[in-house]
Amino acid sequence: MFFTIALVSGYLTLKLIVRSGDVVVVPDLVGKDVVYALEILTELGLNTKVSSFEYRTDVPKNHVAHQQPAAGAEIKKGRDVRIILSKGPKTLVMPNLVGIDIREAKIIIEENGLLPGTISKTYSKGTVTGEVIAQTPLAGTVVQRGEAIDLLIGLGKHPTILKMPHLKGLSTENAILLLDRSHLKVGQIQSVQRDNVPPDTVVEQKPLSGYPVLAGSLVHLTVNRAKKGPILHQGLYLFHHRVCHGFLKSHVRLRINAFGVAYDLYDAFEAPGKDIWLITPEYPEATFFVYEDGELIPSPSITFRYEEPFFWKFEIQCPISFTK
Repeated sequence: MFFTIALVSGYLTLKLIVRSGDVVVVPDLVGKDVVYALEILTELGLNTKVSSFEYRTDVPKNHVAHQQPAAGAEIKKGRDVRIILSKGPKTLVMPNLVGIDIREAKIIIEENGLLPGTISKTYSKGTVTGEVIAQTPLAGTVVQRGEAIDLLIGLGKHPTILKMPHLKGLSTENAILLLDRSHLKVGQIQSVQRDNVPPDTVVEQKPLSGYPVLAGSLVHLTVNRAKKGPILHQGLYLFHHRVCHGFLKSHVRLRINAFGVAYDLYDAFEAPGKDIWLITPEYPEATFFVYEDGELIPSPSITFRYEEPFFWKFEIQCPISFTK
């Protein structure tokens, strides 16, 4: 009888110890931050499951509003504890977005549970491009989360409107110089061959002369090119430019327009008298532009001379020359 009682007592004690090792008491999570709830449940060997979100005025945003099972319940390790998180109050005071960048404004709108509404743009003196200059609803008003916010974005100072100059009949170089003085940019340069028009002459332009254009706009040209002779050698252009003499460094930029695309081949500050040599691929209908300190350097005349054994040398009467 004594041994029977001892056996039963030992079994019950062992079972209680095992049972107490597998069972934990659910802590009170209501009102706690979601990070804290995740950490404490993980330490107890329980899984955290976010069931849903709801607006609550009495519970801060991202804090636990409800939990299941309730606090004090005993459950085994590895079980799920479901929580409902608060989204904060349904209403909020509209933040001030005026004067900040549109990208930052969108982040603030999203963080506050609001939606981007209509985004309009306008030129306005004294504003920075991409900056919010007006908003609806106004800052300080009470709005509902999920409400759309309309923004007015500044485009900076209104650009200058120019009258498109007449370029037809001008040489390519004079047309480019006129565009440069008119604060316009050269766009695509296409080539045609017409017998009744002098070579290297502008035959078409877009936009047409007299049209209103914005400063900095691209102007596309169609130029009459001379008929090509036999190709003696295909290779590379050797470009040479000597920086004008003076006392300070000059900003030298070589720009090429070929295949309807304009891009810079060279862009650097160089000392006076510096010789610049560049090897460029052969572009049969390319147009080269050389700028010093932002001013286009003219090339009034070009002579061609074939030199043995296989070089075409292009000499320009100014500090620019091309050698093929």
